[in-house]
Amino acid sequence: MSKANVIEIFSSVQGEGKYLGCRQIFVRLADCNLNCAYCDTNFIRADFCKVETVAGAMIFRNEKNPLDATQVAEIIKQFADEVPTQAISFTGGEPLIHWQFIRDVASAVKNSGVKIFLETNGTLYNEFEKISGAVDIVSMDIKLPSVIGQNLFSLHEKFLRVAQGKDLYVKIVVTGETTPEEFLSAIDLISQVDKEILLILQPVTPVGKICAASAGKILNLQTAALRKLKNVRVIPQTHKFINVL
Repeated sequence: MSKANVIEIFSSVQGEGKYLGCRQIFVRLADCNLNCAYCDTNFIRADFCKVETVAGAMIFRNEKNPLDATQVAEIIKQFADEVPTQAISFTGGEPLIHWQFIRDVASAVKNSGVKIFLETNGTLYNEFEKISGAVDIVSMDIKLPSVIGQNLFSLHEKFLRVAQGKDLYVKIVVTGETTPEEFLSAIDLISQVDKEILLILQPVTPVGKICAASAGKILNLQTAALRKLKNVRVIPQTHKFINVL
């Protein structure tokens, strides 16, 4: 069984995107291949993983890293027994850095009836292809050049084509710095792959020097996106509102 450096494992509600409000088990993996300006998540490797003692208790014990897939699968099964759960969310960082670990955990819990949910920055398409059969739901970010400092659209397009056929949706974080040009390029990218792909516009939660977008800007961007895509929703990070993980 493979091992990975895991930051935390806990049970909470999904605070973003299509499955907003659903109860999920979160497995947050260390490491990322990008450096987003608005990132609010600690993905640095740690000596210990924080594991909730009881699903939803927000009380943690420490487990020595790295954790093996069997160990994590047992924690997931415990939480799923304690609280009916819609999905196991592998998040990060960028979880696909640890694709073998995700594959092994998914295999160990496949009879639990809980879906496998992947939150990804949509750049590691080769890694995703290796575990595609184990994943049910894909939440894929499109990273705009204004917040990442480089153009990743070619990687995003390849990822979208590999992920077609999954329960797939795309998320774009909208900031005060988002330009109409880069946004429309992202919309063109999605529409060229499949106009039916759900797009979530997520107003940024301000952090550091990143400023929020105005309500007018968000509505204008949604209007522009709806001219080319069938389903475009505006959904903020709601878990921040109710102060849960």
